[in-house]
Order: sequence, then C-alpha cells, then structure tokens
Amino acid sequence: MKALLSHAVGGPDTLRIDNVPSPVAGPGELLVRVQAAAINYPDVLIIEDKYQMKPPRPFAPGGEIAGDVIALGEGVEGWAVGDRLVAVPGFGGLVEEIVIPAKSAFRLPASRSYIDGAALILTYGTSIHALYDRGQLQAGQTVLVLGAAGGVGLAAIELAKAKGARVVAAVSSDEKAAAASKAGADVTMVYPRGPFDRDGQKALAEQFKAAVGPKGADVIYDPVGGDYAEPALRSIGWGGRYLVVGFPAGIPKLPLNLTLLKSCDVCGVFWGAFAARDPAANAAHVATLFRLWDEGKIAPVVSKTYPLDHGGAAIADLAARNVIGKLVVTLD
Repeated sequence: MKALLSHAVGGPDTLRIDNVPSPVAGPGELLVRVQAAAINYPDVLIIEDKYQMKPPRPFAPGGEIAGDVIALGEGVEGWAVGDRLVAVPGFGGLVEEIVIPAKSAFRLPASRSYIDGAALILTYGTSIHALYDRGQLQAGQTVLVLGAAGGVGLAAIELAKAKGARVVAAVSSDEKAAAASKAGADVTMVYPRGPFDRDGQKALAEQFKAAVGPKGADVIYDPVGGDYAEPALRSIGWGGRYLVVGFPAGIPKLPLNLTLLKSCDVCGVFWGAFAARDPAANAAHVATLFRLWDEGKIAPVVSKTYPLDHGGAAIADLAARNVIGKLVVTLD
C-alpha cells in the first residue's frame, strides 16, 4: 500500500510516498481502508518533533480519518466489513490502510461524505470539550473566539451559537471575517498580524475590549497564542474563563495579576487526553455533534482537498495560517 512517510525530522518537504506492507488487524482492532484524512495543526508539529507525541520513524502524519472497515481483529463485536467510520488515531492516517482500536471508531452515516466525516471529530471534539466542559458556557454569555476562521475556530462559533451565546469572532482578514459571519458570529473584528511590540499589544487589547463590550468576554477561546494572548486576556470579564487551546503564534506568557484583577480562570484544553481518560464522556460529545449536524446547527467547512502525494502541500498550507476551515487529503 502507499503511505506518506516522515523518515527524518523536518518540514512538509521532507515527506515522501513509499510502498509499505499492509497492516494486519490484531485483537480488538479494525483494519480500515482510508478514504479521507483531515490535516490539523498537530500534523505541522509532529513531523518536526515539536508535538508532545513523538512516534518512532518512519511514520505517517494524519491524525483524523474516515474510511471503510476491510477486516476485523479477534474479539471485535459490533462492526462488520464494509461499515463506514471516522476515527482520530493521532497520527498514521496519510496511508491507504490503517489499523485502529475498534473502541476508538465512530460510525459515519451513509448520508455524510468521507471528506466531511474526516473533518468533524478533532476540531468539533476539541471545541465542544473546551466550551461546554472547560468553559462552562451558558446561553446569553459572550464568547471571544481568536483564529475564528480556522477549523477549531469555526467549530467554536457554531457550538457557541448552538448554546445560545453571543459570539465575537477575531480574524486576520476580511475574507476570514466573512467566513466567521457565515458560521454565525454576531460580531467580527479583523486584527493585524503579529508579532507586536508593547504599544501594538495595548492597541490590540483595546480592539478586543471594544468588540466584546463593556462587560468583557465571559469565555475566551484561544487557539492562537503568541502576542495575541495577553491582549485577549485583558478583555475578559469578571469571573471569565480563558481557554488555552493552541499556540501556532508561539507559547505566550500571561501576567497573572490580570487573573487576580478579573477573578478569572485560565483553563487548559487537551482534548486528546480528555478523550483517552474519559471515553464515555467523549462518546457522549460525539453523539451530540452528530445530532447538531443533523439539526443543521454545525457543518464542517472543507476549503480544499489534496491527493495523497500532495499531502505535504496540505500541511505546508495549514502551517502558513492562511486556511479557512479544514484541509482534507483524499485517497478514494
């Protein structure tokens, strides 16, 4: 079978297509024919050995897949050859065939495409855990979403609106603002590109404060980090929750005196660890996501697809932070 593999530490240009033996499903496992694999920011980091998980090489990036069951390992129940599924293996998805634990897979309805299915679980799973669990979001509250036109950002907008919240979407271009508005954002603001000096950070903080309103944001959803983090935190309201989701702009250092002055919480969001530690709660979230999808309240936005041999280009495009929604590699 074909696989897009990382043989050495480096960027997307170091990946190459190899022919490798097909895997075999062991006890409790499913052998899956991959039809589509979504690209996420961990794919940018994992091939450079900058992610918390460092698989032995050679390995394929691609942490989120949709496909068909082609073989069952010993002891697997409830699945049959030909069943459609989605799963988040963490890595290894940019291959024609992959083995996954049966307990980690979720059924993909026949009415949904492999491309949309591959783009659902990781971003929406992250956002529903962040907003509903860590952020304790309630109807009528104000949410500030940074990086609001990316995969997790658009998911956060839709899930916050499904909860009845007011959403302020912060983005870096007018095109992204239009995408955020289409997803349901009540207010959009376009911020400049960092890095920022102190005056630039102060100006950005005032921009955030004006956008969220005089009471401040009840929840701040930050998948960006870097120089955007402190200005965003300065716009938080009394008792607010600041959700730490990711750091494509760099790992920030927050002045803790702000948390005292606002009596606010800074909450880490590690969806992968949550899903592993509490699979029942994660499965309940996934069921909620499929229900909201059926109700038309959420819908993955896939802005571009790539063939397997251009998977490196997909990772490079995501790293450039110019993407709206999700990118998906197709293998059908």
